Amino acid sequence: MKSKNELDSARRKFAELRASLSQLSYISQGSVQDRTHRKGGGAGYQWTRKVAQKTVSVALTREQFQLMKAATANYQQLRKTLKQMETFSRIILFGTAPHTARLKPLSPRVLGTK
Repeated sequence: MKSKNELDSARRKFAELRASLSQLSYISQGSVQDRTHRKGGGAGYQWTRKVAQKTVSVALTREQFQLMKAATANYQQLRKTLKQMETFSRIILFGTAPHTARLKPLSPRVLGTK
């Protein structure tokens, strides 16, 4: 069982992460490439992502490239934040509703909290 301080800390961190989600702007999966500086002329700007296990690429304007670059970075931040929220959720859930009949506490590895 987690101590009250550990649970309070996890709740605080979870609340901070939840609040940080509202700071994100547009999001998009995929990656963007600037191919304008390639030797022999570039293919311009490109956005690439997977659709049904196939790679799909889209040519972009410079403005679209800048917007999509920010959106894909936001998507990565979103995924990182959600992973952290999931970890704190398990700490809180298993810490506040323990399995009292369990003889041995679940390890952080089993819970995915370390």
